[in-house]
Amino acid sequence: MPTIQPIEQQLRDLRAELTPASEAPPAVVTEFAAGRGRLATLAVLAAQQGRVIVSDRNSLQLLAARSTEAPLRRWFAGLADGEGAALRTLPALADACGPAAGPEPLAGCQAYPSYLAWLALNGRPPGVAAALVANFAAWGGYCATLAAALRRFHGFGEEACAFFDFFAQPPTGLERAAAEALGPEGLSGPDLAAAREYGRLLQAYERLFWSTLAGLPPGGSHS
Repeated sequence: MPTIQPIEQQLRDLRAELTPASEAPPAVVTEFAAGRGRLATLAVLAAQQGRVIVSDRNSLQLLAARSTEAPLRRWFAGLADGEGAALRTLPALADACGPAAGPEPLAGCQAYPSYLAWLALNGRPPGVAAALVANFAAWGGYCATLAAALRRFHGFGEEACAFFDFFAQPPTGLERAAAEALGPEGLSGPDLAAAREYGRLLQAYERLFWSTLAGLPPGGSHS
């Protein structure tokens, strides 16, 4: 059996700490999984994600530029490229869900990218990388559930589901790439402490994103 390197164990432990199995999925996700979700809600999600992804791509590019080690620079740059690819899938989702009523930015949905932008300026890049890996695990699971529900209950095809399919990947591949970028010896004490802090806040802002969508009135926008 292959030996688990310190960095791999740290990333696994961080993911388990920040995304415990006992934590219930967001109400929006569970509603869609049960066939009761409203497409108007996902229309707002698509509109908000258009802003989120552009901001996150810029933040990841800045993190790449701030990283002192070449492997970590490439890892952040690869994530930024991925955000660009995800952005190209959004129009098909938006078209399938219908126009978003009141597509102005919602504070609760834009808190996550705002914090990531702060991290891009002020965070310790290795700690940010580890925190992002832990956060993506939860996001990817939600996207997988939504993609399956949209196919089952709404008849969405490949293009309409491509945005959620893009992110609906198991966390192991991303963890492996991050572990290679961070190096086998593991995060330093300060970087690991920073990763826990960043991860807790990213998860809080992730939950705020979903609770904001869940609080929308039936028309899909705030009055």
